[in-house]
Parts: sequence; C-alpha cells; structure tokens
Amino acid sequence: MTQHWKARILLLMVGLGLLLTFAAPAAEAFPIPTVQVGLEDSEDPAKVSSALQILMLMTVLTLAPSILIMTTSFSRIVIVLSFLRQAMGTQQTPPTQILIGLGLFLTMFVMSPVWSEIDEKALQPYMKEEISQFEALKQAEIPIKRFMLRQTREKDLSLFVNMLKEKPNRPEDIQIQAVIPAFIISELKTAFQIGFLIYIPFLILDMVVASILLSMGMMMLPPVLISLPFKLMLFVMVDGWYLTVGSLIKSFA
Repeated sequence: MTQHWKARILLLMVGLGLLLTFAAPAAEAFPIPTVQVGLEDSEDPAKVSSALQILMLMTVLTLAPSILIMTTSFSRIVIVLSFLRQAMGTQQTPPTQILIGLGLFLTMFVMSPVWSEIDEKALQPYMKEEISQFEALKQAEIPIKRFMLRQTREKDLSLFVNMLKEKPNRPEDIQIQAVIPAFIISELKTAFQIGFLIYIPFLILDMVVASILLSMGMMMLPPVLISLPFKLMLFVMVDGWYLTVGSLIKSFA
C-alpha cells in the first residue's frame, strides 16, 4: 500500500472520530421522539363508550354514500336523467356533475318530509339525552322504512321475506335487511320503465329522419347528426326539463 493511500485512510478515520464526537452531544440535546401504539386496560366505562361511538361514527360516514344511494330516491332520479341524456344523443351534455348535483337536490326535496320526521323523533330527543342511541336508531328506521315500503312492489318484497323464512303480521314488522334490497330492485325497474317512455319520442324522430335521408339517397350521412337539432328543438318547445322533473317528483307521491 502506497503512502498516498495510507494518508487517505488516516484522514478518513480521523474524520469519523470527529463526527462521532460532535454527534453524541447533539443527540442528547435533541432527543428523537418515539411513537407507541398499543391496547391498555381501562377501568372507566365512559372512555370505552366514547371510543365505540367514534368507531360507529366513522363506519356510518364510510357507508354514507351507499346509504344515500340505496335508501332514498337518488337512484331512480339519476338513472332517469341518464336515460334522458342518452335519448337526446348529446353525449356528455349536460355534464355528469350537473346530473349528479340535480339528482342530489331533487333527492333532498323528495326526502325532506322523511328527514324532518327523523330529526323530530330521533335526532333531537337523542341530542337532549331523552332517549338512548339504540332507541334513536330504531326511531330513525321507522320513517325510512315507511318510505321504502311505499315505493316497493309486493313481488320484490315477498322474494326477500321468503328468504328470511319469516311471516310478519304487518309490513312495518318486516326487517330492514329485506326492505332495502327489495326497494332497490323496485327502483331499478321503475327507472327503466320511465327511461323507456322517454326514449319513444326521440326514437320516432330518429326513424323519421333516417327514412327521409334514405329516400333522398343520402345513405352516407349519419341520421343522428341531422336529428340532433330537431331533438333539442322539440325538447325545448315542450319544456322537457319541467315535464321530466315534475313527473319524477310525482312518481314518489
């Protein structure tokens, strides 16, 4: 080993020694924090109850979109509005964000009596500590179940009731586990029926335009390109948004 490399190794060892010398006091002056996660025994029931309430609240917030879609009028409204946009052939107009926003506000309008009853009979008594959390959930379930049963077909409801192998005396006694899927199936069928009725006038207009173009020998020209302005004109002249939204709201009466 040459003298040059010996000198380099010596300088490196001296540098490491100085670094360790200065680093030790700095580590003592600035201690590194530690994070510990564990389970401890608690003798206070209030702490356990608060933790369980926070866990339940986080669970409800996670499932809130599904609850909004599956137990309210939102699904029927959004499906019908999507059918309307496809029937007109306007591609992404109105944008999806507009349809979702309109569906949310229409859902708030339709469900306002139900939510007012929940606030009056479940939320406010619970906030005033007049009833327990379990009783509040039971009281909140009653108006929601009543709304869903009013919109659910008997055939769909009997399907899930028979699967539970129970024979309730009244519709109000049916478990919520059977009411929700029956309500969803009924909403899908109703939404598709309304969408079919919306498609008919636009389909007739497309067929008329296609027949005219075929008789004129313009077979290479897409009929949708010509019928789109007539669809928009027809929709505006009959005040289509008023009729569609009004029919949707009345279908929940």
